[in-house]
Amino acid sequence: MSVLIGEAELREQLMLNNEEFRRLAAEHQSYENQLEQLASRHHLTEAEKLQEVTLKKKKLFLKDRMFLMLQKYRKEMEAGS
Repeated sequence: MSVLIGEAELREQLMLNNEEFRRLAAEHQSYENQLEQLASRHHLTEAEKLQEVTLKKKKLFLKDRMFLMLQKYRKEMEAGS
């Protein structure tokens, strides 16, 4: 019988056991921190607006990669039970 594992638990396991996932998560958080800094400003220059768009795209790319890793790990876990 297969036991469904929650996403939070999967993330936790990957954070503990997968160096690439940890690296992606750290990079994702770094982009989030930079976006928060930009969002705290009252006015953004054109360069800062471009930086904001670029950071959002990079952050989304990392989120997608992490999601794919989660899906793969979930399938592996469910196949092993």
